[in-house]
Amino acid sequence: MNLTELIYEAGIVGLGGAGFPTHIKLKGSYETLIVNGAECEPMLRNDRWLMRNKAAEIVSATAAIAKELSIPNAVICLKHHYEKETEALRAAIAAQNAPVTLHLMESFYPAGDEQTMVYEVTGRVVPPAGLPGAVGAVVDNVATVYAVYEAMQGKPLTARHLTVTGEVKTPSVLYVPIGTPLLRCIELAGGALHKDYYVLSGGPMMGKPVTNLSTAVVTKTTSGILVLKKDCYHEGANAIPVKTMLNRARAACIQCSRCTDLCPRHLLGHPLEPHKIMRKMAVAADIQSVLDDPAVRNAALCCECGICETFACPMSLQPRRINAAVKQALGAAGIRYQAEQKEWRPHPQRELRKAPTPKVAARVGVYPYDRYEIDNLVEYEPEEIRVPLKMHIGAPCVPTVKEGDTVRKGDCIAAPKEGALGAKIHAGIAGKVTAITDTITIRKN
Repeated sequence: MNLTELIYEAGIVGLGGAGFPTHIKLKGSYETLIVNGAECEPMLRNDRWLMRNKAAEIVSATAAIAKELSIPNAVICLKHHYEKETEALRAAIAAQNAPVTLHLMESFYPAGDEQTMVYEVTGRVVPPAGLPGAVGAVVDNVATVYAVYEAMQGKPLTARHLTVTGEVKTPSVLYVPIGTPLLRCIELAGGALHKDYYVLSGGPMMGKPVTNLSTAVVTKTTSGILVLKKDCYHEGANAIPVKTMLNRARAACIQCSRCTDLCPRHLLGHPLEPHKIMRKMAVAADIQSVLDDPAVRNAALCCECGICETFACPMSLQPRRINAAVKQALGAAGIRYQAEQKEWRPHPQRELRKAPTPKVAARVGVYPYDRYEIDNLVEYEPEEIRVPLKMHIGAPCVPTVKEGDTVRKGDCIAAPKEGALGAKIHAGIAGKVTAITDTITIRKN
């Protein structure tokens, strides 16, 4: 069994974001393998913990992937102020005499964005709506590469590292089985400091509000659980309906173009101009009526990083969420973006317009939490897990077990339909399958 097949059997997906199946991503011919250790979002600390404490494993798996796929350049990319992480990785590279280099980046947001990182490392711009493979690169997150190392040792992906931070007693990095309740994770970080609080899953810029904390569980793509005060910036912003956002755009957008000037994709040279989309939406009857407009169709290029609305807009409008609504409408209408066939170049003022991460964190009210030093790891295995059949890019998996079955930790419990995009799912604890709905519930015997 080659490494790509091993990765498929282990059920590994991208652990830094959307969760694209890794065995599919690694199919192809590449010049550069980039391991993303930038930890894009403020507050999150998983990747830094891994680079400090699992540097040898990360370097070993990076070299193995590059060798397996005949990739000549293997690079681990991280921010220059990650001094302990850099030291640990350099020591591991030297100890293994590994053909791996480090690339140190400035601290700006979103440094961990895949297309941004490809340009920082290779100097090549990925075409709009394209993939890094178009310029000979493939990008995998540090946690994903660590999961590949574990697969090389015969361990499928059954658990993940995640940060629990914010308004909790002991901000921590956890290592828990997939399917662990989020409420239990908050308890493992000492519990919330307030009776009422607001929870985001993910980072403070691109994270999603947890609408039902009593049923929410850790998935393969859960990178963090942020516990914030009630009435925080995020609660107010996420509660605004799209119709209200459009009305505000009609009333208050001053067409200053700051959202465009600071947009990371625009700065890579992509033809995304959020201020023009806001202008069009201000006079449109509804989103569907302007889908034929070229400027509106460019919303498909938005990476939804949030710079436009949290950092750039002086009127507190929400171009990111409007872009997301337009993207959804474009998808529903079957309209796909078609890029021009040409060499793309970054904006000449790109270096001057990068958004410093500390300032971004301050704008969304999380700067004090981003200062936390988190070194402790909490490992935990619950009595019961509820594992979603749909938790990453691709179709929902089909159960390979039935109610009443006894499973061992690491057993495959669900798999993609034949020929469908997806990744296998494995049991994070040993026990009995007690229920199968859109999740598989396993309880210890």
